[in-house]
Amino acid sequence: MFENLSSKLDSAIKNLKGQGKISEINVASTVKEIRRALVDADVNFKVAKNVTDTIKEKALGQNVLTAVSPGQLLTKIVSDELTLMMGGAKEDIELKGDPNIILISGLQGSGKTTFSGKLANKLKSQRNVLLAACDIYRPAAIDQLKVLGEQIDVDVYAEPENKNALEIAKNAIKFAKENNKKTIIVDTAGRLAVDEEMMQEIELLKKELKPAETLFVVDAMTGQDAVNTAKTFNDRLDFDGVVLTKMDGDTRGGAALSIRTVVTKPIKFISHGEKMDALDIFHPDRMASRILGMGDVVSLVEKAQQNFDEEQAKKLQKKMRTNTFGFDDFLSQLEQIKKMGNLKDLVGMIPGVSKAIKDVDIDDDSLKPIEAIIKSMTLKERTNPDIINGSRKKRIAKGSGTSIQEVNQLMKQFEQMRKMMKTMNKMGGAKRAMQAMNMMGR
Repeated sequence: MFENLSSKLDSAIKNLKGQGKISEINVASTVKEIRRALVDADVNFKVAKNVTDTIKEKALGQNVLTAVSPGQLLTKIVSDELTLMMGGAKEDIELKGDPNIILISGLQGSGKTTFSGKLANKLKSQRNVLLAACDIYRPAAIDQLKVLGEQIDVDVYAEPENKNALEIAKNAIKFAKENNKKTIIVDTAGRLAVDEEMMQEIELLKKELKPAETLFVVDAMTGQDAVNTAKTFNDRLDFDGVVLTKMDGDTRGGAALSIRTVVTKPIKFISHGEKMDALDIFHPDRMASRILGMGDVVSLVEKAQQNFDEEQAKKLQKKMRTNTFGFDDFLSQLEQIKKMGNLKDLVGMIPGVSKAIKDVDIDDDSLKPIEAIIKSMTLKERTNPDIINGSRKKRIAKGSGTSIQEVNQLMKQFEQMRKMMKTMNKMGGAKRAMQAMNMMGR
């Protein structure tokens, strides 16, 4: 989402690289480019002006240390200001009350129902969750929520014939109490535009249900309109936090940068993709780091830990010690990588890599040829790759729908990886190698 903004900010800050010191002239030029980059990214003009004025003021007030270049110093200042602009620090949702009630609001098409499922999926390991289908206007909404509930193994309370959203919600609370559900996520109706009927209904739901948390879900791809809609909702509803959906879309990203300042409510979650685990807690500092092309190692580590299989890691460590790591193990690692989410997002979390891949098309399908090649091997070939000769490669290529060149390339990469493991094993680094592989593969 932030590729264009990242590129323009990088170009702007480069103006200071190679400069011996910070001066009013070179800072003014750089700040002007930063402001233009933010406005081009659809950031609210007043927000862009305020943040760049602060950047300029702080930059001119700094003495550049000999160990730090002006460009590095300005990068740090810009990172700090972007972080503050997006809220400063992460803010968790409230999980209080028995049952704890979370009310979901937003326009139709913003992704409320999908987000409700994702949030239930995220919370179900901590609490017994119930989804309440209170969108009484969109015919497919109840069915969609039921499908999501089945997918994530979370109960859905629905009354398809009832056209009173408040009554359904109250009955859902009664059901929750009777069935030991500790959190209720109430999915409400949206409209194609803000209208009085919708606002009155959601206001009544909030007044009567007294939710611990009211979240406003907004489509990040709508740009500045998302900020304006959020402000209209907040003036009437006084919600507790914002959820930005469709963050994997091809848009300028200005909503994420300016919504916090305009609405004065924190962004609590960002949603990307259709998978039920594609929901992240919003960390302003990490997002600022990613925008500036500095990666997000902390989030990458957290994703790895969420998919860490200790038993599998022990087996992998043993195979590395005995040099019996085969293609089945490699395939297992690929499966773990896919569980972590979108490949381009993952690679973009590695410092310095996001700029290099901004024009490269990376998607989950890019792993399919590798998987097809491995699955076209016999069990014996996967266990002992050294027996794969020319005729076997020809058969594997034909069976996987790939070329012999692609099979050779995979074999070469696999052999290089095995040699690296063997070397580290001799140096007593088997455990470190295993941890490194788990970091790359989860």
